[in-house]
Amino acid sequence: MISTDTSTAQIDIHINGEPRRVPAGQSIAALVTTLALDPAKVAVERNLEIVPRSTLADVVVGEGDRLEIVHFVGGGDHAASIPMDSDDSWSVAGHTFTSRLIVGTGKYKDFAQNAAALEASGAQIVTVAVRRVNVSDPSAPMLTDFIDPKKVTYLPNTAGCFTGEDAIRTLRLAREAGGWDLVKLEVLGEAKTLYPDMHETLRATEILAKEGFKPMVYCVDDPIGAKRLEDAGAVAIMPLGAPIGSGLGIQNRVTIRLIVENAKVPVLVDAGVGTASDAAIAMELGCDGVLMNTAIAEAKDPIRMARAMKRAVEAGRDAYLAGRMGTRKYADPSSPLAGLI
Repeated sequence: MISTDTSTAQIDIHINGEPRRVPAGQSIAALVTTLALDPAKVAVERNLEIVPRSTLADVVVGEGDRLEIVHFVGGGDHAASIPMDSDDSWSVAGHTFTSRLIVGTGKYKDFAQNAAALEASGAQIVTVAVRRVNVSDPSAPMLTDFIDPKKVTYLPNTAGCFTGEDAIRTLRLAREAGGWDLVKLEVLGEAKTLYPDMHETLRATEILAKEGFKPMVYCVDDPIGAKRLEDAGAVAIMPLGAPIGSGLGIQNRVTIRLIVENAKVPVLVDAGVGTASDAAIAMELGCDGVLMNTAIAEAKDPIRMARAMKRAVEAGRDAYLAGRMGTRKYADPSSPLAGLI
């Protein structure tokens, strides 16, 4: 005789790629809770379809379901860290910021160091990666425990995505997890250089913009490609200064300047900054901001480097606004020669 008692029945499903047997008849919210996770802090995809958080308690897990449970990991206004010139703000997609430095949340030794570096940098935006929850250790610290998304603007990104489909899927989950439509899009071409695949990037930008996202887009330092991204719906253009994580600094000032001159949306150098002078150069070229991660996280003293980067961005911005002197082929004495003894 076959038992019809659903209280003891078990079904086979996959959670984050791993097979599991779980009780039949429970909702996704109940399942997430049994994993010692907070349904309010994760996003859930069921069979490649995002389950709205408002319906997690209503959707019942079925035999063979494949669930992805994700959150934000290290990959608003920050009241304690307002930069020198609070009147010199910039805006992107209706959000206004006074800090022109954006920092990442990867490569730090722990979340505490990450949070301290963020405080020292004065940054008001942090990029965050969307990754699977570690269901085997749900008590592990989460980024949101150290960096409050109510005080600092989270910018979900698509780090590690090599196709437009993967990037779009990732950002749909990010929006469900945190409600953000301001996102950072990057679609990489291959693993060695981590250069953007501009064809896939452009296609993903068009799709995301139609879905109501506000994509800030990582791209090559190509003025023509940058303009096409802007026309496709990018709310900010983010050309690389050099390959991601290389620390080589701004390799092509000419094309960065041309992108700045032609853009009607903010332009921020993304990737390649190694030290404070690189950040200052980016700002002197007229960029609206600079995004960096490795330059701070891999410094011998990340907190001190974060402070240096804050000052460099401010100094570079001041120099740009001041208008530098013209260059000359020959020397021009600072003191007048008339009346020389």
